[in-house]
Amino acid sequence: MSEEPAHRPLTKHRREATDGEKILDAVMASLFILSIAWALFLMDEYLGFHLWPNGIHPRTIEGLRGIFTMHFLHADWTHLINNTLSFFVLNSFLFYFYRRLSLQVFAWLFVLPGLVLWIIGRPANHIGASMLVYGLFGFLLLSGLVRKNPQARRVALVVALYYGSMVWYVFPIETGISWEGHLSGLTVGAVLALVYRRKGPPEPVYRFETEPDPDDSDPYWMPGYTGRVERDSQPPEGPAKFGA
Repeated sequence: MSEEPAHRPLTKHRREATDGEKILDAVMASLFILSIAWALFLMDEYLGFHLWPNGIHPRTIEGLRGIFTMHFLHADWTHLINNTLSFFVLNSFLFYFYRRLSLQVFAWLFVLPGLVLWIIGRPANHIGASMLVYGLFGFLLLSGLVRKNPQARRVALVVALYYGSMVWYVFPIETGISWEGHLSGLTVGAVLALVYRRKGPPEPVYRFETEPDPDDSDPYWMPGYTGRVERDSQPPEGPAKFGA
């Protein structure tokens, strides 16, 4: 009888995505959200769908639906374009540099700030993706401060340099702007950075941390010298005697 070949368990090795694939995924994730926002705005602007009133109306039952719709609704072209540019950059940063955490962080940013705004906001129709923008800003900025990852710190530095002035708009300095939404997004983003501070991009391991310590008993800078005492050598019998 012929022996049946032994069956070996199949193991799948997860291939690490290339930089090109990571960039493409980050860009596509951002464009997906933005395409919905632009489609709804065009429907509102040219087809008369009248969707913009469906934002968050704080402390009203019907206003709860705005938690899921406000990010896609905008008041005018300026509102939409400003949010488009900021969201595209910051969300792409999230999905590229924090690839493994991106979906979790984005899901929380999509829901939690809106719930906070529903509780603390003024009686008004709050719309726009700026709350997401502020959430992404808060997460990326604080993540770079609490992590020991040089790449995360560089991302935080870029975010601070280009978008640091956004912080002023978490205060009621201009009418017609939902500063409560900005504050809600920034706060939730910062909290998420603390919650996920031990996850995501690994801390770099430097060469001196993995190499063994040099053997001090055989220093490399003294060729031919072992530094070891010959224990089997005989000690001298005693001091030399002089005279009779």
